[in-house]
Amino acid sequence: MFNLTRLTLLAACLMSAGAALASTTATPGQLKVGMEITYPPFESYDNDKNVVGSDPELAHALAKQLDAKAEFVDTKFPNLILGLNAGHYDAIISGMYITPERQAQAMTIPYARTGAAIMVPAGSPLKPGAPEDLCGLKIGLEQGTTWVAQFQKLSTDYCVPNNKGAITVSEYPSAPEVTQALLSKNIQAQVEIAGAAHMIAEKTKGRVVVTSQDLVYPQTLGIYVKKGNEETYQALLKAVAQSKQSGEYAAILKKYNLEEASN
Repeated sequence: MFNLTRLTLLAACLMSAGAALASTTATPGQLKVGMEITYPPFESYDNDKNVVGSDPELAHALAKQLDAKAEFVDTKFPNLILGLNAGHYDAIISGMYITPERQAQAMTIPYARTGAAIMVPAGSPLKPGAPEDLCGLKIGLEQGTTWVAQFQKLSTDYCVPNNKGAITVSEYPSAPEVTQALLSKNIQAQVEIAGAAHMIAEKTKGRVVVTSQDLVYPQTLGIYVKKGNEETYQALLKAVAQSKQSGEYAAILKKYNLEEASN
């Protein structure tokens, strides 16, 4: 009777532990991550259609701590938070800055710090090194980025009052489309996250060059989790801490020239 009772209690504990693990993600054993997979070095497809970059590597590291496998859901950047809140994935890890507007829609975990860079076509007489140098120019950005409002404010508050000309901002569905517009001379400069900007310059074989030396509008990148999904949020917080402790987190940031975010 005593042994049967112990077995019953053990079975109950195992079932409870399994239920707790299952509740951390929508699908047990699987961490579904939303990202726009057109954004090197953060995330892109390699020649074998594998998802590579800093964000997939981080997702794999976190999934390992959850005893799960990372799966990626390719989603256009402006629709990522909508997809998160619709339950299409457990989290967003996609080079997405933390902003008050986004924090109003989802919970966030800071994971890295970076900033933007300015690019122009090779041979352009323009050499903008700072946001103020973009006054009077046509610039292109990926749709949904936080910089759109910042450049519009800079234009209204600084460029126009100082008779330097307004900044004309054009938004495009993806970073490659912004670069194509730059090469087609539909815009005069492209603003992109620094790591991605240097990759773009390399991939275009010098047809596009980075002209800014310092980070433009440095900000913090975040992991996003649906509001109310406390189990996944706490599990990912713990996974980040464990990844830092193991050294894997620091190795990923170093590999992709990212700085650690302060909480």
